[in-house]
Amino acid sequence: MTLPKFYYGYVVAGVTFLVLLVGAGMRAVPGVFVVPLENEFGWSRATISLAVGVCIGLYGLMAPFSAATMDRFGVRGTMIAALCSIGTALALLPLMTQSWHLIVLWGVLVGSGIGFVANVLAAIVATRWFVSKRGTVMGVLTSATAAGQLLFLPPLAIVTVAYGWRAMAMIVAAAVLGLIPLVWLLMRNRPEDMGLRAYGETADAKPLERSTGNPIGNAFRALGVGLRNRDFYLLAGTFFVCGASTNGLIGTHLIPACIDNGIPEIMAASLLASMAIFNFIGATGSGWLSDRVDCRVLLCVYYGLRGLSLLFLPFSFDTFYTLSLFAVFYGLDWIATIPPTVKLIGQSFGREKTAVMYGWITCCHQLGGACAAFFGGVMRVEFDTYMHAFMISGLMCLVAAVMALFIGYNRPAPVTPAMAAA
Repeated sequence: MTLPKFYYGYVVAGVTFLVLLVGAGMRAVPGVFVVPLENEFGWSRATISLAVGVCIGLYGLMAPFSAATMDRFGVRGTMIAALCSIGTALALLPLMTQSWHLIVLWGVLVGSGIGFVANVLAAIVATRWFVSKRGTVMGVLTSATAAGQLLFLPPLAIVTVAYGWRAMAMIVAAAVLGLIPLVWLLMRNRPEDMGLRAYGETADAKPLERSTGNPIGNAFRALGVGLRNRDFYLLAGTFFVCGASTNGLIGTHLIPACIDNGIPEIMAASLLASMAIFNFIGATGSGWLSDRVDCRVLLCVYYGLRGLSLLFLPFSFDTFYTLSLFAVFYGLDWIATIPPTVKLIGQSFGREKTAVMYGWITCCHQLGGACAAFFGGVMRVEFDTYMHAFMISGLMCLVAAVMALFIGYNRPAPVTPAMAAA
């Protein structure tokens, strides 16, 4: 098996990018509908935040089982089933009248579906289809989160203001369901299915073993391996903080916090979306760096800078200029943690277990996001300000920066291509 001039793995990566792009658009929806739902139904922000927290929590909880299911039954079929579930739930969202409807439709159904077509998917595609350039591909795929915010958030805010949140929900449902034919036609499970090797894989390399047995059992066996490894706790702990400080707190509560400080909703949504431009640059650059620099050092820098920016945030609402500075600084850092985290997981547990172990660590990421989404709303209700939530999250990031340096402490640092060339 030899590599053709055009490698089909790039097509698979392109389809994956589009799915992650739309998934990012869905995860941007809560920032737009919190205030409209609060105004129309009289639900408290804490109640709405509970539904968002359930969605984020299930998104993470499904991750390891998503990886095991894709290993056992294939990537394409799993993606199609998840997209059908998400699209149906979004189409039913305009019919809700009670708060528990929001929890079931958005929290349970959308959250579970996103868990099967989220960042674990990027890790599986990058690991299966690429050996060389894996970090770069992972960086590009995770940057789809940034691009999704950029493309979806401002238009969704405009539609919500002009036509209401129901029209916005139907647009997102149509975008999700429209992906299904594309996935069916172009997505492939493994390079071996097309007579190919992973990009950059040597001719004598052993192909990844196909998973057998019950996916649930396989996922829990991988968890058992992780619980006996110190690196698992360090990776899971830092990723918990990552989730709490990004999609849990900023993704859910930055727009409401802006509105609290007199910044109009569309302007606030545009600000959050502008982060996506720098997020795209940061994620792609981080993927490139993770192929060349010690990933522990990268994570330490990323979490340290993120913590400082969150400590600055409560004092940046005075002017749109200072808030824009926060958006640039924070945007570069938002998902830059993912490529080095995936690389460290591979170094700690091996290529074969990377996807499932990343699934469990993503579970911790989303658990952190769920806690921040819920308790951020609770603190806003209790103290009538988001300052406490922002400050606590910033301090947690500084702790995570120190934790990152101890990942693989007793293991020699990997030899990067730049080091090998030197």
